[in-house]
Amino acid sequence: MRKQVVILAGGLGTRLRPLTEKCPKPLVPVAGEPYLHWQMLELKERGYTDVVLLVAYLGEMIEEHFGNGQGLGMQIEYAYEREPMGTGGALKNALELLEDEFILMNGDSFLPVELDDLAGDFDAGRYEAMVAAYDNSVPTPVKNNLLVKNGTVWEYRREAGAESGFGFVDAGVYCLKKSVIANFQAGPKFQLEDVWKPLIAARQLGAFVVRERFYDIGTPERLAEFEAYVRTERARGRFSGSEPEGRP
Repeated sequence: MRKQVVILAGGLGTRLRPLTEKCPKPLVPVAGEPYLHWQMLELKERGYTDVVLLVAYLGEMIEEHFGNGQGLGMQIEYAYEREPMGTGGALKNALELLEDEFILMNGDSFLPVELDDLAGDFDAGRYEAMVAAYDNSVPTPVKNNLLVKNGTVWEYRREAGAESGFGFVDAGVYCLKKSVIANFQAGPKFQLEDVWKPLIAARQLGAFVVRERFYDIGTPERLAEFEAYVRTERARGRFSGSEPEGRP
């Protein structure tokens, strides 16, 4: 059974200024459409149509553009942060909208992963949460930050690098139980990385190894790289879903 998809879409996009001074990061243009448009089409083509967007900075513009998702044949709900709460805090703020298990994605990175395989691996029940782990075989701008042994994450260290023995990089897609967020003891503001720490200590964070590289739009250079990828893939016949419409 396909899971709900939750997208972290509240970032300020400071490294993309001036593009993001009056435009939220998920609406930054890529090949004539907002970045989030391509992420939505990718989800739809894989059969995932139930989406919750966690929005903050200029989030009203995102809702105005995508509405309830009807124009894409999807169902979209929104959870607003009235002040920055961090990636973990944004999830806890949206608890009432979350299903018992869900797929989580960063709203500024794109990974063409087989979500059915990720969800199926997670449903085996070995872990409380799972992260898509990429081996950087086709290099990305992000250094390896995951130490993985026998399918389990043993350490998460930002910008560790392969030279430190870390063989994978967090590719920005996760599967987890709602209870992981609901039971996490912290103030209203915290990061997803904070949630991983006790799971790693308990060997409850799994690694789903992916072979496709991911893209992100964190800088103008990375944005241009993703746009080139979209244009190439569109020429091959991908991203064939209907165009989004405004609020119904």
